[in-house]
Amino acid sequence: MPEHLFSLDSSKAFKDQEKLGHNRWHPEIPPVATVKRGDSFRVDCREWFDGAIHNDDSAQDILDAPLLTVHTLSGPFAVEGAKPGDLLVVDILDVGPIPQEDSGPLAGQGWGYTGIFAKNNGGSFLTEQFPDAYKAVWDFRGQVATSRHVPGVAFEGIIHPGLMGTAPSAELLAKWNKREGDLIATDPQRVPPLALPPEADHAILGGLPRDQWERVGSEAGRTAPPRENGGNQDIKNLSKGTRIFYPVYVDGANFSVGDLHFSQGDGEITFCGGIEMGGFIDLSIDVIPGGMETYGVTENAIFMPGRVEPQFSEWLAFSGTSVTLEGEQRYLDSHLSYQRACLHAIDYLTKFGYAPEQAYLLLGAAPIEGRLSGVVDIPNSCSTVYLPTAMFDFDIRPSAAGPVQIDPGIGAPRAANG
Repeated sequence: MPEHLFSLDSSKAFKDQEKLGHNRWHPEIPPVATVKRGDSFRVDCREWFDGAIHNDDSAQDILDAPLLTVHTLSGPFAVEGAKPGDLLVVDILDVGPIPQEDSGPLAGQGWGYTGIFAKNNGGSFLTEQFPDAYKAVWDFRGQVATSRHVPGVAFEGIIHPGLMGTAPSAELLAKWNKREGDLIATDPQRVPPLALPPEADHAILGGLPRDQWERVGSEAGRTAPPRENGGNQDIKNLSKGTRIFYPVYVDGANFSVGDLHFSQGDGEITFCGGIEMGGFIDLSIDVIPGGMETYGVTENAIFMPGRVEPQFSEWLAFSGTSVTLEGEQRYLDSHLSYQRACLHAIDYLTKFGYAPEQAYLLLGAAPIEGRLSGVVDIPNSCSTVYLPTAMFDFDIRPSAAGPVQIDPGIGAPRAANG
């Protein structure tokens, strides 16, 4: 087994661990360890809410999810010899739930969860249609996920980290804060907000001296969005066997990882959309000196996806165009057209007996495929969403016999004050 560089005690909170990770981006957060080029190592990761979400039939924990605490990142790990302008080469050797623990109170101990966030606490991709908080708990059996909250489906997950990245330089961090602050200023009272500004409250900053936490926390980048350094990209295909090339902005690169998912659909459309879990990831690290300029990768990672994923061969696909629900035409709005494709899929699944929120949770958790199918035919962008038919216990294809009616079970829990 690779050297275990960052271990977590499941009986302790993230902030009480022997080695302290972080939940903000900042160049002053010191590395927890240094690795050499070519080294392989294991890292434990806590799920992004550090145990705040429970294996039960209530969504109150999703409604009250503490967004200021996320994400619980393991690291940073300095890479010997890495310099600004290099490309950091990260190979995912293995990734999975909390090893040797098939039951327990933490997500990753035999189970995980998907949540639809309330509009006033982060919202989701379809927040106007689904403004309330819902939850689905998924049980793991090997590589397969099933849920008492969304019955009639079983699928193999593409296990992956939702978040990996390198530390920003002071200059890059200032750029983030300026452009995101300018965006917030255009509509500062918007719900959900247009962006998340720096916030020292609940910041965890690794081995940085505690008397520096307030200053650094007040300027450190929140981990919610993807940015030039990688970050919270939520790409479901960053699975076992993947190689990623990250830009390096500081000496040592200071690489961090977290937010593991057992599975996810393209887009992570419920925001808490993958099957969230804690677990482990085995990595190997190398460096391409001067690689940012050599390959023109001056911002945003590029990657080679792994070849270990479910083998689905039959799909039912839904399309959407850039026309609002009210019939207003928008110009080549691919975000809107993907929303419409997802809504069409949700509406279709309700014909079989699912509640809309059950169908929405399924699209966020299962390995659906989302595609930009047409972006040049004015005025309508066309986006599509592909559902693997094999994950259903019944035939979802249209037929003259009409849709089978399934038992929706207990349904997805909804928060009382959602």
